[in-house]
Amino acid sequence: MSFAIGTVWVLDQDSAHDFYTTKLGFEVRHDVLMGPQRWLTVGPPGQPDIELALMLAAPPALDPESAGHLRALIAKGVLGAAAFHTDDCRATHRELSARGVSFVQDPTDRPYGTEALFRDDSGNWFSLTQPRAELDRSLDWHNGAAASSP
Repeated sequence: MSFAIGTVWVLDQDSAHDFYTTKLGFEVRHDVLMGPQRWLTVGPPGQPDIELALMLAAPPALDPESAGHLRALIAKGVLGAAAFHTDDCRATHRELSARGVSFVQDPTDRPYGTEALFRDDSGNWFSLTQPRAELDRSLDWHNGAAASSP
């Protein structure tokens, strides 16, 4: 078994298409109409087996009440969708910022690596992480500063 497709609920598929391809540099894998729904998937270059389905948070995929609740959560920015790894978090942060990606946290050293947080055009947040080979237990989990002794 292997991971293939993850779902990211979006508020507008055309806008999401632009964000993920133009700003993040992802490739379109599928973009087809299937009856009243659009099947739109994207993925990172060099990883053809990984896709994100950019699903419209609306009927017919969801009932109207659930769609309304989900759209409110997306717009509020409380849904975290995924973590992306990079070899250089600070350089990728600069590159994506220059393309117009909105970061809610600049690169910060954490025990597990250097991490920045950004939002997509709908409000979903993502982690951009340069992972460490091993945990650095000298760093605080919350602010990246040296951990204090108890």
